[in-house]
Amino acid sequence: MFTTKLRKVFPHSCRMFKKNFTFKVLDTRLMTFSKNLNNNIVLHYSTETTASYLHNEINTFLSINPSSTNLKSLLQSHALIITTGHTNNIYIAAKLISLYASTTEQHLISSKKVFDFTIFKDPFLWNSIIKAYFSNGKYTESLELFNNMWGFNVLPNQFTLPMVFSAIAELGLVDFGMEVHGLVSKLNLVEENSAVGSSLVYMYAKFGLMGNAYKVFDEMPVRDVVSWTVIIKGYVENGESDKGLECFCLMCKNGEGGVRPNFRTLEGGFQACGNLGALVEGKCLHGLAMKSGFGSYEVVQSSVLLMYSKCGSVEETYRSFCEVDEKDLLSWTTVIVVYARDECIGVCVDMFLKMLGSGISPDGMVISCVLSGLGNAMMESEAKAFHGFIVRRNYDDDHMVNNALLAVYGKLRLLNLAEKVFNGGNGLNTEAWNVMVNGYWKTGLEAKCVNLFREMQYSGIESDINSLISVISSCSRLEKFQLGQSLHCHVIKNLMLGNVSVANSLIDMYGRSKNLTLSWRVFCMMNDKDVVTWNTMMSSYIGCGKITEAFDLFDEMIAEIYKPNIATLAILLSASSQVSSLEKGEKVHQYIKEVGFGENTLLATALTDMYAKCGQLTKSREIFDSMEKKDIVSWNVLISGYAMYGEANYAIEMFKKMEQTEINPNELTFLAVLSACAHAGLVEEGKSIFSRMKDYSLMPTLKHYSCMADLLGRSGNLDDAETLVLSMPIAPDAAIWGSLLSSCKIYGQVEKGIRIAKHAIESDPENDGYYIAISDLYSSVGMWKEVEMVRKIMKDRKVRKEVGWSTV
Repeated sequence: MFTTKLRKVFPHSCRMFKKNFTFKVLDTRLMTFSKNLNNNIVLHYSTETTASYLHNEINTFLSINPSSTNLKSLLQSHALIITTGHTNNIYIAAKLISLYASTTEQHLISSKKVFDFTIFKDPFLWNSIIKAYFSNGKYTESLELFNNMWGFNVLPNQFTLPMVFSAIAELGLVDFGMEVHGLVSKLNLVEENSAVGSSLVYMYAKFGLMGNAYKVFDEMPVRDVVSWTVIIKGYVENGESDKGLECFCLMCKNGEGGVRPNFRTLEGGFQACGNLGALVEGKCLHGLAMKSGFGSYEVVQSSVLLMYSKCGSVEETYRSFCEVDEKDLLSWTTVIVVYARDECIGVCVDMFLKMLGSGISPDGMVISCVLSGLGNAMMESEAKAFHGFIVRRNYDDDHMVNNALLAVYGKLRLLNLAEKVFNGGNGLNTEAWNVMVNGYWKTGLEAKCVNLFREMQYSGIESDINSLISVISSCSRLEKFQLGQSLHCHVIKNLMLGNVSVANSLIDMYGRSKNLTLSWRVFCMMNDKDVVTWNTMMSSYIGCGKITEAFDLFDEMIAEIYKPNIATLAILLSASSQVSSLEKGEKVHQYIKEVGFGENTLLATALTDMYAKCGQLTKSREIFDSMEKKDIVSWNVLISGYAMYGEANYAIEMFKKMEQTEINPNELTFLAVLSACAHAGLVEEGKSIFSRMKDYSLMPTLKHYSCMADLLGRSGNLDDAETLVLSMPIAPDAAIWGSLLSSCKIYGQVEKGIRIAKHAIESDPENDGYYIAISDLYSSVGMWKEVEMVRKIMKDRKVRKEVGWSTV
């Protein structure tokens, strides 16, 4: 019997496959078909006719298309082959191996059985069995067969090696791949066949070793379209799209042996253009695809659409979308993403509804894109309405959709709704927890951020980088520095200190806690610093009053070939302003001129502020006048500078000029001008400007009223000042009453002073100055009983007069 002979010849092979295949079943089927076939031949045909019949049957068998075969007809053919003695025919055996492998994966054992039963095995038969396993994704088994082939001293050829290298690539066996590469080099197969070289390039590209891949490619004497396609896509998939595009251009330029890009090559080119945002080059490729006749290919249409989407060209994306013949979910998602990213939310939602109308069901990705667009556009009501649509259609069971809802409500600062989604979520995933932690931090709910992070740790939920940064920053804001140190330990234990953003947040936290030693230690331990790292360390020094050290660090940063950005220079200019250091400010100004940042509005504003605070008002005005674009901050800085040095007329002049521009003054602008009027005693101008606030729909704050009360009080208009304070829509604080009280003392308004002093004491009962002031007022008019009563109240309330002191 067939299986009995097989067991005798290859006992080991039979044992190896015994678990997966019942030999008895196949034997029974084959013998049944064989017996029936023999009976038919004996009854109906002569010897000559039988030979002719068998010859035709075998020819028919050899021409069978694997896709059209079925197991029953295959078993009949196999039975015929056995009974006619063709089992050792290599070509027939190879065909059987191929057909069994193409039926179902479980019949690979039948392929292996045919292979093992064939006595003489040449490279063609070995390739057939290797291909059978390789085509079914059995990469490990195909490599074992390759090893056996080599063990039987059968040399692989140009058909064997592409499968072997591809299997090695899929399994990630780098060392084994290099060993086989050495074998190929000895056999000179790369030079003889481009398929072998292409498969080697593919293998190294799959490993991420693009240096090795290009070396193999460069040494290939003949490069076909497959070789070029593999190297181009290899660069693109390994994040080197610029080199991939360069290779594509080189291929088109050289045109070796008439080699032109095919649709797969074009796919790689479009991917490279999309990743680089190279819109012009992408359009050129699009034109090439149309001229080459590949424009109607589905893969090319999808690649063109995705390329225009990544380049951010809304118009071209929509045009390409319209040209796609078969619009699938990916096509719709791509065009919806573009509109969402460009904040064309109306069109984005319209396209989403059209997609539903076309019969395509959305997945979590496309729904998340629409939600993200609504969040970026800060469209609160529309986001809520879309949430209702999601719930009605039962799309909220998708984790991706839930996470997107949390992110959107976080952006819209609707944390109460985010909490409902979070608490009502079924089987919350790790990302949902991290999104929620990040959302609490962004909306200023630091305590909730820390508490939820603690709950994550207790529940064993892994935190990501963003949530860790959020909770460290929350500890800084809450001044929970001991908890921050615990987080530092957590970072070290989980080997996260190598992340630049995490390390930067730790530097900032220690800087805020005035612990410069630990802040500097983290800074020095970092191997990969970025500009933010240097900026954070400088800010830490400045926050602790170490201005000189901050500028020394700036010099070190430049010496180490790090390029300071606009934020770096703004930090240093702010530090110069704080200490009114003209020398340091001019140093930064000189650097700004050297690097060409002079036209930046933020830096020009910072320079205006620095020179103003250093008393250089002429220079400050000169920089302000040279600015091409002025924003509200620029105007406020100059007006505040004039106010600081008592130049009220210039401050009012600039205020009027500002009103003539398209920029409307804000609360800070009015505060600066009112402060200038108060210092200069310009009562009428101050009243006029204060009354103008309503023209800009601005409500005066406590500071505005304080300035007006000070202005009126200093000028002796105490009745007006008191009337203004008593008519305030907000409760006056002790500072306002104290200002009026000082004015009453200056102008000898005893009765009014006593009345105002009582208000001041009510506002701030622990301020000893108010008690002393009212006591002095009583004593100035001989009201000694009242003076004694004030002293008794101070004693009862345990308010002590602070002892005066002098530095002289």
